[in-house]
Amino acid sequence: MTRDINEKDIHQKSEHIIKLNETFKTIRYLASYLWPEDNFSLKFRILLAVSLLGLAKGVNVSIPYFLKEAVDQLSANTSDLIIVPIALIAGYGIARVLAQAFSELRDAIFSKVGQRAIRLAGLKTFKHLHLLGLRFHIQRKTGGISRAVERGTKGIEFILRFMLFNILPTLLEFFLVCAILWYLYGVIFTGIIICTLIFYVAWTFIGTEFRLKYRRAMNQKDSEAHTKAIDSLLNFETVKYFGNEDHEAERFNLALKGYEKMAIKSEISLAFLNIGQVIIIALGITISMIVAGYEVEDGSMTIGDFVMINAYLIQLFLPLNFLGFVYREIKRSLADMEAMFALTSQNIEIRDKPNAPSLKFKGGAVSFENVAFNYQPENSVLRNISFTIRPGEKVAIVGPSGSGKSTISRLLFRFYDVTSGRITIDQQDIRDISQESLRGVIGIVPQDTVLFNESIYYNINYGRPEASASEVEAAAVLSKIHDFIKSLPNGYDTNVGERGLKLSGGEKQRIAIARTILKRPKILVFDEATSALDSVTESKILTSLDEVSADITTLTIAHRLSTIINSDKILVLAEGTLIERGSHHELLKKNGRYAEMWHHQRELEKARIFLEKKNQSEAI
Repeated sequence: MTRDINEKDIHQKSEHIIKLNETFKTIRYLASYLWPEDNFSLKFRILLAVSLLGLAKGVNVSIPYFLKEAVDQLSANTSDLIIVPIALIAGYGIARVLAQAFSELRDAIFSKVGQRAIRLAGLKTFKHLHLLGLRFHIQRKTGGISRAVERGTKGIEFILRFMLFNILPTLLEFFLVCAILWYLYGVIFTGIIICTLIFYVAWTFIGTEFRLKYRRAMNQKDSEAHTKAIDSLLNFETVKYFGNEDHEAERFNLALKGYEKMAIKSEISLAFLNIGQVIIIALGITISMIVAGYEVEDGSMTIGDFVMINAYLIQLFLPLNFLGFVYREIKRSLADMEAMFALTSQNIEIRDKPNAPSLKFKGGAVSFENVAFNYQPENSVLRNISFTIRPGEKVAIVGPSGSGKSTISRLLFRFYDVTSGRITIDQQDIRDISQESLRGVIGIVPQDTVLFNESIYYNINYGRPEASASEVEAAAVLSKIHDFIKSLPNGYDTNVGERGLKLSGGEKQRIAIARTILKRPKILVFDEATSALDSVTESKILTSLDEVSADITTLTIAHRLSTIINSDKILVLAEGTLIERGSHHELLKKNGRYAEMWHHQRELEKARIFLEKKNQSEAI
């Protein structure tokens, strides 16, 4: 039993040390944005802001002294009763104005530093997310990630503003007030203030640490609810197809219930924390006033001294009460920032080698040499795949679903690295060249076309942002989408909706083809590029694609064999293995797997045509 308790204590202590290390790591990470080594103007701003902070607090601690002198003068029976108190009261007012003015100037000067830190931290996270591999993005929860970045950037803003301009100023003011009271009235008042602060800080730290678990749970449930909401809305059509609106609402409701439960616990614990803080501060002020009252009664203090002590205590403890809130929010913000910075610590799976050169394009010969690949050690996708596409040659890859066809295009783009073997372009291993230059020469029309929630023009222009409007239109003409675009009320400025939901599948695919045409790639990949098109439009686009891909190395991944019969070479995959290769006619003569697929698709096509004719005759 004792051993179990000791092990539990050790585990809790180790967890606490890990959390502390994470907190310090987060603060160090943030500090790197606050003191940039190569930016003197920002450093000057920080130093100026700190100087104004010191001036503000220096003036602030003088305010109770003006009040004390005015009260003492008003209590006295002197001939200058009218002039002196008015001067002191005026000084009191000026001091208050100066203290506030210095504080506002400090905030104004520091704002550029703070906003820059927020921008750079958010930008770094965003850029890092784009550097992460496809493996991470397949497993990600977009809603949770966006929530983590949103909360993290808000957390940075809060910490910069309140840690630098609330906690530090309050501590500075605390030491100044203690020093003044010690010098003027001895150790007793300083002792009361210090004891009050110790009890207050201890109660705040213990209570906040206790409450932090609720905050982390709230963040988790909030991200979970946000992820479910985003996922459901992105798949709106699927929800409607199956009539699962209530099911989706219940999933969302369960996540919100979890958040609600943690939020209630957080609010209840906050109430107890606030009550304890009020009691501690009230006791400190009350005890100090009682002692000061006795001092006034025995003549060792004036009424002005009594007022000054009271003013110092109120001036000190009011921000201290706010300090409890700030500390809680800082802990929350640190937790939020940890989640965001954790994204930047995600390992980048696919990296360029140091000083990786750009691809030296010499025609576009693509070779797969004994390539093997598996997503998981136990899940082999490709096995010893070898083939070469000569410059300007058109090669097609066919095979049943799950045979590894699309994996080949992902490996060519280097979304993953091969498990063994190598892939070369013009005899250069793609792992040895920069990813930017590799992807710059390859264009792809994917099977699943996803468009940005922007205009049609933007989505086509995305292929080459520096292209002119005439070039964008020329690409649209080649992809047989120009006439459709011009028929729309807003033409090329028409918004396509989220993921292009305002367009049909064929329209989206033609925009994707136009985008790729505009890129002017030197190697083309068509991954089921015409799968969403009707036979008439498909025939027109295939003619256009033949024009575009003339003399360009082309790799076509196809399901409909009728679209690739003119390919120079056809590769047949099955269960990750290359089982046949040759031209369309050569493969038919072999009477193997390709011939079987061809005859099967021909029978399906005949059946489809027969049904169409039958339906037409019945309609007549």
